[in-house]
Amino acid sequence: MGPGVPPDGLPPPPPPLAAHFLVQWKSECRFLNGTQRVRYLYRYIYDRQEIVLFDSDLGKHVAVTALGEADGSWPELTNLVSCSGPSCCLSYASFSSFPPAKPTVSISPTKVDPTSPNTILLCTATGFYPLEIEIQWLKNGQLEEEGVAYGEELQNGDWTYQLQVMLETQPQRGDVYTCQVGHASLEASLTVQWEPRSSSSARSKLWTGIMGAVIGVAFLAVGNILGNFCSSRGL
Repeated sequence: MGPGVPPDGLPPPPPPLAAHFLVQWKSECRFLNGTQRVRYLYRYIYDRQEIVLFDSDLGKHVAVTALGEADGSWPELTNLVSCSGPSCCLSYASFSSFPPAKPTVSISPTKVDPTSPNTILLCTATGFYPLEIEIQWLKNGQLEEEGVAYGEELQNGDWTYQLQVMLETQPQRGDVYTCQVGHASLEASLTVQWEPRSSSSARSKLWTGIMGAVIGVAFLAVGNILGNFCSSRGL
């Protein structure tokens, strides 16, 4: 009698099932360009491992692991989800969608290194919806590409977003920097400008020079008056 075969000739019993296991179903609605395009995902997860995924872009279930191939293409579930999934997403979208929200744009200059001639210009766009947005830096009307760095798009917690774009540059007197923003909520591009101004120390020196000149002129005038007075008195 071969090994592993019980004396009565019956096949060995199947291995026992795990004492604890987890089965999950997760639905996702992904909206692109507002709510004009909807992608629906339906995930089947067994024991914390995704085994089958339904993707509305493909219109069918796709096995993620070998375990998910047990039922072939899952035609019954495909028919069910393809009928109910996207319509559920659209119902959700009609409930929670917002009209486009216009961004608020501002420019803030800063110096990371006081000894460096470079200045960091930070353009902040916030409060906009939907997510897609274009932010560009221009110097004297010309597009700036070097020294530009994009931050991460962040959620504000009220369905709107914010984005910061940095420009590292060496501004000169007379330069005009423009942050140009394009968004679905805007009929035309929104622009905010920034121009370099003299520093506080330079302004202080200029003001000191002006005051010195005024005081000098005043003393000169007083001296002339006294001189004329003494001459007229014969002193």
